[in-house]
Amino acid sequence: MNIQGLDYNTQRQALVMPEYGREIQKMVDHAIQLPTKEERMRCAEAIIKQMENKVPQIRENANYKQTLWDHLYLMSHKQLDIDWPNDLSNVERMSAKPEPMKLPQSDIRLRHYGRLVEEMLDKLKDMADGPQRDELIRLTANQMKRDLIQWGHGSIDDEKVADDMARLTDGAIQLNLNVFRFASPTQVMAPGPKKNNKKRK
Repeated sequence: MNIQGLDYNTQRQALVMPEYGREIQKMVDHAIQLPTKEERMRCAEAIIKQMENKVPQIRENANYKQTLWDHLYLMSHKQLDIDWPNDLSNVERMSAKPEPMKLPQSDIRLRHYGRLVEEMLDKLKDMADGPQRDELIRLTANQMKRDLIQWGHGSIDDEKVADDMARLTDGAIQLNLNVFRFASPTQVMAPGPKKNNKKRK
């Protein structure tokens, strides 16, 4: 609903630092437009006092004065031409956008198993026979079954895990279900240790 004469926050420009409010943002915008550097500096100092009064808890920080000037710099969109009393290199780093992170899961063959299981299966392909290989097979098979139960991808019987294991290792791992024993369902999906919330008397 749009009523003529009413000004809603949702129709206004978003605030850079909402904690200081729109009135202080208007003061900052006004300071940018002042004709001389001396006038802009006097206005900036007055704004800093108002910002400190608006957010008094900021005084709990040891270097809160510098923080206020940093915030003023950001609120002015870096356009306030004054002799800044502090180094602005840190605030420049704060306002810089980080580079987007590359997702490592881009080429996972079966996403419900995840990168860890895929790496374990790749290692098993060339691993020599022995106790370490047997233990890694056991851990991997139980993790695969845990993933299937968690994500609910079709059948979660033991043959499904054995088939996937053989296929994803190019036949290097043939799980003999007549010999191999999975962990019990309660062990596969065992919850973490319970915290004792009882208060000591």
